[in-house]
Amino acid sequence: MWKEINEFLGMVDNFVWGVPLMALILIGGVLLTCRTKILQVRRLPLALKWIFQSEKDGKGEVSSFGALMTALSATIGTGNIVGVATAVGTGGPGALFWMILAAFFGMATKYSEALLAVKYRTIEDNGRTLGGPFMYIEKGMGVKWKWLAKLFAFFGMCVGLFGIGTFSQVNGIVSAVNGFFNPSNAKPITIPGIGNYSAVTIVASLIVAVFVALVVIGGLQRISKVASIIVPFMAITYFVFGMLLIILNIKEVPGAFVLICQAAFDPKAFTGGMIGSFLVAMQKGIARGIFSNEAGLGSAPIAAAAAQTNEPVRQGLVSMTGTFIDTIIICNMTGISIVLTGAWKVKGLEGVGITTYAFQKGLPFPEEVSQFVLMVCLAFFAFTTILGWDYYSERCITYLSGGKQSSVKVFRWLYILAVFAGPYMTVSAVWTIADIFNGLMAIPNMIALFALSGVVARETKDFFQQKKHLQG
Repeated sequence: MWKEINEFLGMVDNFVWGVPLMALILIGGVLLTCRTKILQVRRLPLALKWIFQSEKDGKGEVSSFGALMTALSATIGTGNIVGVATAVGTGGPGALFWMILAAFFGMATKYSEALLAVKYRTIEDNGRTLGGPFMYIEKGMGVKWKWLAKLFAFFGMCVGLFGIGTFSQVNGIVSAVNGFFNPSNAKPITIPGIGNYSAVTIVASLIVAVFVALVVIGGLQRISKVASIIVPFMAITYFVFGMLLIILNIKEVPGAFVLICQAAFDPKAFTGGMIGSFLVAMQKGIARGIFSNEAGLGSAPIAAAAAQTNEPVRQGLVSMTGTFIDTIIICNMTGISIVLTGAWKVKGLEGVGITTYAFQKGLPFPEEVSQFVLMVCLAFFAFTTILGWDYYSERCITYLSGGKQSSVKVFRWLYILAVFAGPYMTVSAVWTIADIFNGLMAIPNMIALFALSGVVARETKDFFQQKKHLQG
C-alpha cells in the first residue's frame, strides 16, 4: 500500500514540477519583462542604491533593507550550495546558463510581486501589515477570487511547516555539521522507535531548534534584525571565498564561460551523449533558478509588504535585487567554481560533495579549512531560511484565521517542533508532499501576476513619469 502511495505522490510531484509549471513561470517573467520595458536592466543601479536608503515617513513594520534581508534569508539557503551542484552535476555546465536566464526574467517577476504586495497590503492601527499574493488576489482580482487567495495561503503554510522552511533546511545543517565532525558516524546512539543517530546529529538538532525558538518567538522584528546581520555577513564571506577561487583560476575562466554556453545548446558533447540531455540541461537550470530565488512562488512579496514605504514601485525595485544577489551572484559563483575545477565530472560525487570538492581543489587551503568554511556558510544560510519561512507561514496563517494571534502562536510552536524533528524524518512521502505544496503555491500567484500585469505596467509608468529626475 505504502509503495503505491509513494509512487502516486511521485507522479503528482513530477507533474506539478514538470515543464508546464516551469513554462508558466518563465513565460510570466518574459511577459512582465516586456510590460516593464526591461526594467531589471534599466533600473538595476537605482534599485541597488535604494537598498541602503530608507524612505522618509514610510509606513510599515521594518525598513526596506530589513524586508529585503528577511526575503533573502528565506531564499539564500541550501539550494545556493547544494541545489546548484545538483543541477550542474545532472544537467551539465549548460544548466548554469539556463539558471541565469531564468533569474534574469525572474527579476521582473520579483519586482511585480513586491509592487503588488505593497499596493494591496493592509496596515492596522497598531502598524502591523498584512500583504502578499493572498491580498493582491483578493483585493486586486476581486472578492470572487478569495478562494484562490485562501488556496495560496494554505499552500504557503504547508510549504513552511513541511518543506522549505523546516525539514530540508535543518537536514542540510545537521548533515553538514555531522559530515565535518563525525563523517564515519562513529558510536551511534539508538533513539527508541526512530533509529540510530550520531551524538553530533542529536546535539546539532537541539541547538538549531533552541536558536530558532529564541528568534521566531520574537516575531518579525527579531527575525528581521537577525537576518540583517547574518545574511550580509555570510553572503559576503561566501562571495569572498568564491571570488578568491575564481581569481586563482582566472586563466580557465574564459574557457569555462565558453563551455557553459556551448553545453547549454549542445550538451551531448559534454554529458556523454545522454539522450535528451538538452532538455535535461534546460529543465535542471530553469528549475534551479526558480527554486533558488523563488521568483513566481509568491513568498518574497509577503516580506516586501512589511517594508516601511509609501511607494510600491520603490519597494518592487529593492525586492528585485534579491533575485540578482541570490542567483546571478551567489548561485552563479557556485556554478562557475564547479565548472572551473571540473567537480561536476567527478564520479561518485553528488549534492554538497560536488561543491566541497570544488572548494577543496580550487582554494589554496588545507582541505579541512575549505570544508569548514563551506559547512559554516551552509549552516547559516539554512538557518536564516528557517527564520524567513516561519514569517511567511505565520502571515499565511494570519490571513486564513482572520488575524487571530492565538492561531499564530500555536503554529509557531508547531514550527519549532518540526525543526527539531527534521533530522529524524526519513519518510519519503513527507518530502514529496512538501515538494508538491511548493509547486502548487506558485499556481495561484502566477494566475494573479498574469491578471494584474496591466496594473504593474501602469504603476511603473506613472511612478517614473512623476519622478523624471531619477536616472539609472
